[in-house]
Amino acid sequence: MFKKEETAKISIEETNALDKVEYPLMEDFYTIQGEGVHTGRPAYFIRTAGCDVNCWWCDVKESWDEEKHPRVKTEEIVKRAVDSGAKFAVITGGEPLLHNLEPLTVRLKQAGLETHIETSGSSPLSGQLDWITLSPKRFKKPLDEVFPYVDELKVVVLTNKDLDWAEENAKKCPSNTQLLLQPEWETPKSIPLIVDYVKNNPEWGISLQTHKFINVP
Repeated sequence: MFKKEETAKISIEETNALDKVEYPLMEDFYTIQGEGVHTGRPAYFIRTAGCDVNCWWCDVKESWDEEKHPRVKTEEIVKRAVDSGAKFAVITGGEPLLHNLEPLTVRLKQAGLETHIETSGSSPLSGQLDWITLSPKRFKKPLDEVFPYVDELKVVVLTNKDLDWAEENAKKCPSNTQLLLQPEWETPKSIPLIVDYVKNNPEWGISLQTHKFINVP
């Protein structure tokens, strides 16, 4: 079940059971969050494998096939995150919500880390999540049940159609959701389109992939 509340205390037996749960893991690493509201924050990235959205411009297509990546126990993932010194964990993909994130997020929070997810919202929410970034894709639309919990709406823009798509999704989000438009890295012609749109619609802001400028993962 999805919750945003603080994690309740659980028994040693329950903890041991959570630690044994495995996730298909493409990669995990300590870096700087490069985009969105939390740009510039040190963060431990946990990239699960498996995706059923398959955006043609995705820059981590190698994450799509779950079978090509090892399954790693929750205990090991959390240990790596803690050992890195991070206080902020970003769960991404692929599409992370293809997996039940309750075990992983509960253990991360028990270890003292904030939990943040970046998702297309096309699968049901799960886990103990402090911050939810919705990046909706027209290829597979978000579930309506996701919208009430969205902290940040981040829409990748290539053309005017994407601006219409952004507004369509913004209408479903809470009034305090942070609204961001992000140019697709390989489509620089979208930048002036976004700049003009944000100037005329100041409820929106701009997200840039700053990690690509400063050359961090």
